[in-house]
Amino acid sequence: MKLLSFVAVMAGSGLLAACDAPAPQATPEKSGSAATAKPSSAKPLASAPLASAVAATPPKPPKGPFPESTDPLLKDPAKATAKAPDVFRVTFDTTVGAFDIECTREWGPNGVDRLYNLVKMGFFDDVAFFRTVKTPKPFVVQFGIHGNPEVSKAWQEAKIPADEVKQSNTRGMVTFAMAGSPDTRTTQMFINFGDNSNLDAMKFPPVCKVVEPGMEVVEKIHGGYGERITSQQGTIMSQGNNFLRQRYPELDYIKTARLVSKDDKKDDDKKDDKKEGDKKEGADGKPEKKPEPKPEKKPEPKPLRPPPPT
Repeated sequence: MKLLSFVAVMAGSGLLAACDAPAPQATPEKSGSAATAKPSSAKPLASAPLASAVAATPPKPPKGPFPESTDPLLKDPAKATAKAPDVFRVTFDTTVGAFDIECTREWGPNGVDRLYNLVKMGFFDDVAFFRTVKTPKPFVVQFGIHGNPEVSKAWQEAKIPADEVKQSNTRGMVTFAMAGSPDTRTTQMFINFGDNSNLDAMKFPPVCKVVEPGMEVVEKIHGGYGERITSQQGTIMSQGNNFLRQRYPELDYIKTARLVSKDDKKDDDKKDDKKEGDKKEGADGKPEKKPEPKPEKKPEPKPLRPPPPT
């Protein structure tokens, strides 16, 4: 079954129209201006070489490809049933940098379990951000169609049971896309660029959030194609990344998405604490020196039993 973007769901509510960029207005011609003047017989001197230089500019090469996972579960969704931890983090390494998301199972157990299994098997490796809508107002960046058509086909009917909406689709929240009803979620997700809390009533339950300052990286994802690719999801599923790289070479990609271990998180927390300590400066602009600890006065040991009478 062809998975439609959740934008199709919003068309009837008017949200789609709100996300369309206005058509550019034609500039009126002024009488006697350069736009209406008769062409001169003089030969252009500087413009001709410039025009040929622009025409000769080669197209930008596509990004990737990047190694795909070979986990057998990629083609066997029925076995991807691991229960997610209560809270966990995922690091997305992308063509514009790395960012983390933090997922909370209580927000949507079915959706969080699905994301956990997808990340464990390497599903998002070499997956494109195929839809990025930033104008006329910040909306979403969407991803989750696998670059291998055989894998995409395997997941088309792997529906996620519906979850209640317990969080709001505000900036930085990560949510599964759907094809019309809450029980049609599979692998596609989106990150909210702005406040899209109107999606809450349409039963889009957020399952994770981008850990700041990760949104600074998310904002760099190429948005020049806007909605041009949204209606071509069926073609992406049937032809994969070959189609995207040939037709839309400037798209950005997820290189890898990996679970963050507890040890990695502890190391990051230590680095953050060290940075905070390094930032503290004294009145002279030099790093503030911590006062040396005073020698601790040890209290006299208490008797373990009452002393004998004297």
